[in-house]
Amino acid sequence: MKGRVCAVCGREFTILSSRLGVCVDCIRERPEDVEEFIREAHRESRKIFGLPPEPPRTEGGLRCNLCANECVIGEGEKGYCGLRRNEDGKLVTLSTAKQGLLSYYLDPHVTNCCAAWFCPAGTGAGYPKFAYRKGAEYGYENLAVFFYGCNFDCLFCQNYSHKVLRLGRKVSLQELVGEALGNPRVSCVCYFGGSPEPQLPFAIEASRRIIEGKGDRIIRICFEWNGCGNTGLVRKAAELAYVSGGNLKFDLKCFDQTLSLALSGVSNERAYENFRMVAEEFWDRRVEPPVLTATTLLVPHYVDAKEVERIAKFIADLNPEIPYSLLVFYPQFMMDDLPVTPRRQVEECYQAAKKWLRRVNIGNLHLLTD
Repeated sequence: MKGRVCAVCGREFTILSSRLGVCVDCIRERPEDVEEFIREAHRESRKIFGLPPEPPRTEGGLRCNLCANECVIGEGEKGYCGLRRNEDGKLVTLSTAKQGLLSYYLDPHVTNCCAAWFCPAGTGAGYPKFAYRKGAEYGYENLAVFFYGCNFDCLFCQNYSHKVLRLGRKVSLQELVGEALGNPRVSCVCYFGGSPEPQLPFAIEASRRIIEGKGDRIIRICFEWNGCGNTGLVRKAAELAYVSGGNLKFDLKCFDQTLSLALSGVSNERAYENFRMVAEEFWDRRVEPPVLTATTLLVPHYVDAKEVERIAKFIADLNPEIPYSLLVFYPQFMMDDLPVTPRRQVEECYQAAKKWLRRVNIGNLHLLTD
């Protein structure tokens, strides 16, 4: 099979993203040479949805500090997530602490959650305080909250419909809280998307009210995110997950910062800072069920054993018992020309993670065909 040639080093690869056009070695080792290829890829991916190509940094603009991008939004501009804009010198937002832009649905347990291999819903961990049963919570449901908008621009995004903001519905705090409290079969609420960071004030307030109103019921609060939120808000979310028996799922997409720019459009350095904060402040307070986990999507060619080992070592330095899931990639969005993660790459990444961590899982195994 004819391969693709890296536009920087000229080497041929069987697997290479045509959208990026450059190989992972050049991304990691020659950041100046790949910069324009990265910028162009994200300009094209965001132009489709009318989103700014980079987090705005307009002098004299309005600052948003809900996530690590810390956009400075000029008159008539949008923030990177698309949820906020500067109109006549005022920050107009589609999401507040009282209203979110989202959709929600009930997902019967055991769900396809990437924490199901160790969490109360999938295993009964934490019974009877945090789980209804000693085993899987069959008969109960997860209230899945899908947020529109994201502070990342992942070229491989599995849920890229979140970028079409008009598809989201404005949901009041009262409606979402009522949905959780009004259904006795709801045993957890999971925020994902997109990613919750640009709508954390809403998610935190909704979670707080759910916990206050649930009485003796078990309703766990979970966040599935890229982790690059405002650290103060992340700490509040971690506290809600901790007291309810829930979990924070950090999607540590890669370790190398240039690779993060290539794959996701922005740096993920804040994710590692927040992950460390949660591990240091919450892990020992509740080891079982775990309050913290990490996942990594094994993007073919790009997120290889070298990346995974660096992530695993970072986690192990905090605590080698923290669960880590490696997820098999399925072609989507701007990287739909890549294959499912090759089995050899999955095996190499698993072995790299196991060198450092005791609890490693492979998710989406059903996708492997070779």
